[in-house]
Amino acid sequence: MARPQPQPRFTAEEYLDWEQAQPERHEYIDGEVFGMAGGEDRNATVAGNLYIALRQHLRGGPCHAYMSDVRLHVATANAYFYPDLMVTWDPADEANRLSKSAPLLLVEVLSPSTAAYDRGDKFAHYRRIASLEEFVLVDIDRRATDVYRKGADGLWVLHPFSGDQAVALASVALTLPAADLFADLEGDTPNHKETL
Repeated sequence: MARPQPQPRFTAEEYLDWEQAQPERHEYIDGEVFGMAGGEDRNATVAGNLYIALRQHLRGGPCHAYMSDVRLHVATANAYFYPDLMVTWDPADEANRLSKSAPLLLVEVLSPSTAAYDRGDKFAHYRRIASLEEFVLVDIDRRATDVYRKGADGLWVLHPFSGDQAVALASVALTLPAADLFADLEGDTPNHKETL
C-alpha cells in the first residue's frame, strides 16, 4: 500500500511569494496553506452592503475599510487570512499595500462550510490581535449578526442582533439598520421576471 506523501511546509516568506502567483486565494497558518472555497452571491451581497456602509461612514477619517482581497497578517499565530471585511486605522497598515496587521474590526459572513471554523479556530487566531476591538459574524440564513466586543478587561462579550434590530458596531461608531445589511437578498425584492 502506498503511503501518502507529506505536504511541503512553507515559511511565511515562501507563502507570500507563492501566493502572488496563484489565481485563487489561500490562507496560511504556521506552515500550512489552505485553499479558499468560492462563496455564494448572497455572501458577496451582504459583505458588499456592509462595505459600502463602512466606506461612506469612514470617508475622510483615519480608518479604512477593506474587502476580502486584502490579506490580514496575524503575527502571533504565524498566519495570514482573508477576512470578508476589515477596518484598520494604523499608519503601518496604510503603508503596506499587500497585508494589514492591526485591524480594529473584522467581519466574516458565514457559510455552511465555514461557520464552525469562523466561530472557533479562526476567532481564536483573531483574538490574538492586540488592536482588535470587535469581531462580527453575519448569519444570512438566520438574518442574525453576532458582534463580539473586547472589554477593558480583555474578555470578549457577545452582543447578538437579530430580526429587525440595527447592528451596532462600537469600534467604528456605526449603527446599521438590518434592512440595509441584508438588502437585495432573494425574497426581499420582487422577482425580476414578474416586473417585465
